[in-house]
Amino acid sequence: MIHPSGDANASDSRNKLGIRSSSRCPTALAPMQDVTGLAFMKLIAERGEPDLFFTEFFRVHANSKLSPEILSSITENPTECPVFAQIIGENIDDINRTVTELMCYPIAGVDLNMGCPAPRVYKKNVGGGLLKDPKKINQILHAMRSRIDGNLTVKMRIGFEDDKNFEEILDVILANKVNLLSLHVRTVRGGYNTLPQYAYVEKAVQYLGDECPVLANGSIETAQDAILLRERFDSLGVMIGRAAIRNPWIFRQIREIDDGQTPFIPRRADLHAYCLQLYDVLSRPGIEERKMVSRMKKFLNYIGLAIHDDGVFLGEMRRAVTKSELFAIFDRHLSGEVFAEHPLDQQPLKLDRKINHPEQGCCHV
Repeated sequence: MIHPSGDANASDSRNKLGIRSSSRCPTALAPMQDVTGLAFMKLIAERGEPDLFFTEFFRVHANSKLSPEILSSITENPTECPVFAQIIGENIDDINRTVTELMCYPIAGVDLNMGCPAPRVYKKNVGGGLLKDPKKINQILHAMRSRIDGNLTVKMRIGFEDDKNFEEILDVILANKVNLLSLHVRTVRGGYNTLPQYAYVEKAVQYLGDECPVLANGSIETAQDAILLRERFDSLGVMIGRAAIRNPWIFRQIREIDDGQTPFIPRRADLHAYCLQLYDVLSRPGIEERKMVSRMKKFLNYIGLAIHDDGVFLGEMRRAVTKSELFAIFDRHLSGEVFAEHPLDQQPLKLDRKINHPEQGCCHV
């Protein structure tokens, strides 16, 4: 079934989601486990926040409790932007309990994770594993909708190993009056390294109409990419994950281009300041220095793709084991008369070696 669109309905949907009326290409920071907590939200907000934030997922099982650390990204939200609480699970009673608890907090809505591609997750029939069972999805969304008067949203992929359930799941989304679909344009088995299939965004947009707006997600590397995708496939906007680690100014750039302005192009000196601040906000009392350096490297694997030097920065960074070694590498490549004013290339450095990706909305359960 293809649903027609209408300007009035589209405006109502944007207003209900909390999207600014001035935003021509609405944006969202994708939920990435162990990445998009309060600290990273603050860094992004200082450089130009998106329209919508989504929390790391709350694990839902028989003994689950709401994580205080993830809750802080709701209760200490550093912006006026809406924050959606994402959950991952499959037991109806446990989901009902968790949703009821979440509704006591200042959230913009509750988001169901149906896209996590980590085997340790989907083998438990949660996250991306749900895409194999549309009937189960319907049961979960029906239960959630019965307890949520406001926004019920979904983040999913186009299927588990193929698209055979895609339209049936879209029907389930319509039947349960889901308010927003964030669609990652790969299958679960496709992980993060297969080619994105953006045509499914257009298909979802046409199928759902204004009953449920769609955010395009998956390998959106630059602000220009975001705007072109939005225009070509008529999605509500875009959800960006890994590219925002590399370029935390991307949401600002999208807004500036949309407003007809010349977008801000960060220099290596800006990246230097970002790296120092990131290390500071990620630090916790009692964390061993080597563990902190290792945690920082998970971010630097992406940040380093902004430096087009044939992978020299990345190679040196990966060999560092102490804070002083890491900071010396920052100084050597990102500051001083030689490099500080170099503008950053907006496309990521292409390397033959694959990176272990931070999971968007998932890691372990």
